[in-house]
Amino acid sequence: MADQTKIARRTFFAGLGLAAAAGIAAKISSKTAITEVTEAAPSEPKGDGYRLTEHVKKYYRTTTI
Repeated sequence: MADQTKIARRTFFAGLGLAAAAGIAAKISSKTAITEVTEAAPSEPKGDGYRLTEHVKKYYRTTTI
């Protein structure tokens, strides 16, 4: 009975480690996919409206937490 309990416990912890590794891999892969998409340069709109200038970018960087 003790051998059967040890095997079940080992299987549980092995599965737990596998699930944790899969979660970390998914989190890392989703960050790289988002980074690739956001790096595309937006096109400048025509007209006198809002423009994303260096001054505005600096302001946004200073407001992030």
